[in-house]
Amino acid sequence: MSTLREALRELPDAVFADLLESDEAYQLVLDVPGVTADTAEIVADGSRLTIEARREKNVPEGFRYLREDRPLFLDAELPLPRDADGEAASAVVDRGVLEISLPKTTDGSGEPIPIDDAAE
Repeated sequence: MSTLREALRELPDAVFADLLESDEAYQLVLDVPGVTADTAEIVADGSRLTIEARREKNVPEGFRYLREDRPLFLDAELPLPRDADGEAASAVVDRGVLEISLPKTTDGSGEPIPIDDAAE
């Protein structure tokens, strides 16, 4: 798990993440404002977790950016803990908070992780 914890430190400063652990699972919580289940994709592939998320920013008519620090995309590839089961992983996004649950096991392969939109 320490490699995942270290990889989270390498995320852009605009991305806030928490990593939690219980006896049965890991939970990764990411702040991704504006992202929905339709604009995010998470894939667990062997020992890697790939997260791609995007959002749209609307500029009000008559305005222009003087400074733009909020990214439109999150593209992250993170190492999975050795005892995490990517096949059994699940995710939910609710009001810009993405929670990825990774049950613990010794086996796993590359499968897309379904993302439920809590607002629906």
